[in-house]
Order: sequence, then C-alpha cells, then structure tokens
Amino acid sequence: MATINQQRQRVEQEITALVDNLDRSTMRKMQAQMHECAAKCCYDTESSMENVQQCVERCSKPVNKAQSYVQSELERLQNRLQRCVMDCNDQIKDKMPANPNEDQIAKYTGEFERCAIKCVDSSLGTLPSLFKTIKSVLAKGAPDV
Repeated sequence: MATINQQRQRVEQEITALVDNLDRSTMRKMQAQMHECAAKCCYDTESSMENVQQCVERCSKPVNKAQSYVQSELERLQNRLQRCVMDCNDQIKDKMPANPNEDQIAKYTGEFERCAIKCVDSSLGTLPSLFKTIKSVLAKGAPDV
C-alpha cells in the first residue's frame, strides 16, 4: 500500500504537471502579451514617467489576475484534500479505544491510510476538469479574486 509520503509526492507531481501545462498552454502567451504591451508603453516618449508606469501596470493586470485566480483554485483543491484527510483522521480517532494495543494501532493506521488514499484519488480525479475550467476562465479573462 502507498504511504502517506508517497501520496503527498503524487499530489505534488500532479499539481506541478497541471501548473506546467497551464504555463505552456496559456500563461506564457499572456506574459508575452504583457511584455509587448509594456514595451509599447516605454516607447511613448511623449508621456510622463508616471503615465508610462501606469501604462505598464495596466499591461500587467491580466497576468496578475490570472496568476491569482490559478493560485486560488489550487488552494481550494488543497483545502478540500486537507479537509477530507482530517475527516479520515477524525473517523479513526472516534473508533480507537482509549489505550489501543499495537494490533489495534496497526489496524487503524491502515484504515486511515486507505481513507487518505481515497481522498487523494478523489482530489486528483478532479484535476482534468479543473484544468479545463481554469483554461476556459482564463480564455475569457481571469476574474478578480
């Protein structure tokens, strides 16, 4: 059976892959557009330094909003996973006797690990639809978070 650390690594790898895919498919294009926009601001020799700075800040808003949105969605996913694992922990604590022997500890540890693995499987199972939703939202322009 997979250990909790293996499950943690699995979650990190899956989320890293999702973020990398988002970066390649969506965020880099947005960043390139931001830099092109900011460069145009800087070529405006007629504007004041303050106006150029405001122009550059306006150019970076879509990327900043997109990054905040992605971060908030990933935090929601991680919070959901943490709540599920905490629920597993509570269920096991409720079942355990006051002074468990080693056999009982082993039994309940196994139950906890199976429950936690179900949480990980469930959370990671939502990644494909989460990825599609994030891409769809970003295609329309990230919402304010």
